[in-house]
Amino acid sequence: MGLISKLGKSGLAKKGLDEARKPENQQKIKNAISSIRSKGGTKGTQPPR
Repeated sequence: MGLISKLGKSGLAKKGLDEARKPENQQKIKNAISSIRSKGGTKGTQPPR
């Protein structure tokens, strides 16, 4: 079962990389990253007590 599981995971990873290489998907990814960055926040940057 372990070998089949690894093959399935690698297949999904390859599919994700192939989709990320497409220009229209690259633009969607860039837009998502910029919207997350523009929201900002203090996650992890709180001063010590």
